[in-house]
Amino acid sequence: MKLQELEAFLDHPNPKLQMQAIAELRHYDPEVAVPLLKRRMYDEQFAIRSFVAQGLGYKRNDEAFSALLDMIDRETDHNVISEAANSLAKYGLQSIPHLQAIFESNSHWLVRLSILAAMEDFDVPATLLEFCLLGFNGDNQTVRLTSLSSLSQLKDTPHESAAFEICLQAAKDTDAFVRAQAVGFLRLFGGHEAEAVLRELSQDPDYRVVKAVLEGLL
Repeated sequence: MKLQELEAFLDHPNPKLQMQAIAELRHYDPEVAVPLLKRRMYDEQFAIRSFVAQGLGYKRNDEAFSALLDMIDRETDHNVISEAANSLAKYGLQSIPHLQAIFESNSHWLVRLSILAAMEDFDVPATLLEFCLLGFNGDNQTVRLTSLSSLSQLKDTPHESAAFEICLQAAKDTDAFVRAQAVGFLRLFGGHEAEAVLRELSQDPDYRVVKAVLEGLL
């Protein structure tokens, strides 16, 4: 698609044509694509804004990075914020302070899951520990379980003991799913204290927790 036609599609009131134009921008360098993407970054359609946020993660330059921060600051739809945070993570370590601020200020499950997934590409154990602790202490079960799962990345780091303490908390949690997931990570970290807790969990009143313990013995 020629640039003139692409610009016409971007400015067209039909969202399908706008999305087609945004997709076509993949063939252009960031210097051309980013200013065009910014035309629709505050579109009334959240799907368009999501496409823009995604595009700014692939067409990376300083202007795109600033645009993503601006989108996140003004955005109200959690789907778009999640997409923008995911794109922000593609910029590497410079995104970490901003992702941290987003994680701390936005407790929506979709946003936090997106950031936790992105953290797998970074070697910043102290920040990951903070995210896991915040997520685990939240009230969304999926985020709590994902935060617990992410603790495995902290094994053999200076933060292993702190991660283990969260596992111990999880083993006493009122949610049986959390206790069951704690079993695997207690085995991962190991040690006498972990073995003692596992013995206690083998007598758990919920069959799912007991099953998790027994399966680990096979």
